[in-house]
Amino acid sequence: MTDKLVSVGMVGTSWWADAMHLPALASHPAARTVAICGRNRENAGKMADAWGIPGVYTDYAEMIDSADLDALIISTPNDSHYPITMRAFERGLHVLCEKPIAMTYGQAREMADAAAAKGLKTLVPFTYSFMPTARYLKELIDGGYLGVPYHLNMRYYTGYARAGDYIWRLDRKIAGSGVIGDLGTHFLYLAEWLYGEISAVTCRLGFSVPRPRLDPQGNEYELCDDSCMLTLEFANGALGMIHCTAVCYEDSPFGQTHHMEFHGSDGTLYSFTDWDKTQQVKGARVGEGLARELPIPDHIWGAARRDTVHNTYRDMFRSEDHMIRGFINGILNDSELAPNFEHGARMQRLVSAALRSHESGRRIEVETIVE
Repeated sequence: MTDKLVSVGMVGTSWWADAMHLPALASHPAARTVAICGRNRENAGKMADAWGIPGVYTDYAEMIDSADLDALIISTPNDSHYPITMRAFERGLHVLCEKPIAMTYGQAREMADAAAAKGLKTLVPFTYSFMPTARYLKELIDGGYLGVPYHLNMRYYTGYARAGDYIWRLDRKIAGSGVIGDLGTHFLYLAEWLYGEISAVTCRLGFSVPRPRLDPQGNEYELCDDSCMLTLEFANGALGMIHCTAVCYEDSPFGQTHHMEFHGSDGTLYSFTDWDKTQQVKGARVGEGLARELPIPDHIWGAARRDTVHNTYRDMFRSEDHMIRGFINGILNDSELAPNFEHGARMQRLVSAALRSHESGRRIEVETIVE
């Protein structure tokens, strides 16, 4: 690693920026957060004071043009990702953008192509792929534990949409898609990361909880899904099921649970995370009997705490070199980053295929999605 410092601008002043991005930047010796932008100057100023950030803006274009940045982190509603990113690329900035990175596959494809053309580093925070359980599953599956993969079943249960109030994440003009984009992209990324390319999808979206038909400004809006069920066909012949929902009662400290099952010719793997104290991988090879716990190796844990899932989560991203800290390292070392905008565009293509499947009531081949 060089002695160079990376000057970073932060667009967005949400709790997520405060809890995830800014602590990781503050802990990295080569990162300097020099500017922050939010629609409300008072809120942006308070966050700047809390984190020692010298520049405060309410216009992202002004910040990008004048703040002398090397990189930008975008943690804003989905409809703003494309214009902010493209402005940053015009100025030659490396970009980390929250998922989904765009409103359509066409936008996401343009973003990925622009980054590649300019040789810029990009990263999309599919956070769960950095957690110990996921990285251990990847190590086991790549090492042949399952043999030929047959199928997978992945379930993401959370309850942030149970109350029935207005949520911008379920407003199509702002979010582009509902739970399938917000939660489904996490597990779609894991599915391809673990099993390879998805060639076709069949999708059914759910609208379980009644909601007001007007947004807070009194305007009608198009409601997005609060749950989704996906059937996946992989290029290698395997099949998959993904169920993501934001209307489940899950009384864990993080308000969610993750359940994963993988089967193949030579064995079976299970993973369960309750987001309290359990983050577990179990497995059995053919002839070994019932699945038993497979302890996650020390090299995967690193120095992260293991007492609660939330502490592991904090440490993976605030002190270990994953995601935001990894983004900074990638810039410094000119190394490849993943998940990057190419992966982000791929997930957008899968979401578009799923939306088309729901609307048409039929199976959709992913390669037919071109915009």
